[in-house]
Amino acid sequence: SAGAGAGLLAVCLVLFVSPFCAMGSALFLVRIIHDIVLSVVIAPLIVAAFNLRGLRLPGTLTHWTAAHILAFLAWHAPPFYAGAMSSDALFWAMQLSIAVSAAVWWAKLLDDRSAGAALSLLATMVAMGLLGALLAFAGHAFYAPHWLTTAAWGLTPLEDQQLAGVVMWAPASTVYLLAAMVILYRGVLKVRPQ
Repeated sequence: SAGAGAGLLAVCLVLFVSPFCAMGSALFLVRIIHDIVLSVVIAPLIVAAFNLRGLRLPGTLTHWTAAHILAFLAWHAPPFYAGAMSSDALFWAMQLSIAVSAAVWWAKLLDDRSAGAALSLLATMVAMGLLGALLAFAGHAFYAPHWLTTAAWGLTPLEDQQLAGVVMWAPASTVYLLAAMVILYRGVLKVRPQ
């Protein structure tokens, strides 16, 4: 739809053109918010803007759940993350793989009204929460690209990483939980006798 296309353009401008994008070079917290927005805002907008819902896309919901979780987790492994922050090609590969895997996953998810869709959301929530908890409770900073960039913002590299972990663990995971609850609620209403 035109509205989804306009929303997609607006969010892309904020993520990739505004000063917010540059802040992601300094703060891991901003980079995590950026990547979460790719997964839970941009990806569904891609589905709506390009009418992907209902298309026969390859693979099952389970395959795309695993693909999206693996893409997100892999790019936040310290060596891959450092590579993406030091190479334009890897940075764009990171952005595209997260956004595309999430978009196909959302397209599959929105077409599936079964409990399997809720389980897919819950699996993604658990993966996001586990990574968030790991980052929040770590005893040292993992991400070398931010070891020398956080002081200007009044944060140590570890504090920056811990804040990013809390954002992944709570608000980001909540998006998936709420979506799962909506699917389950609608499923209960559908089977309830009239």
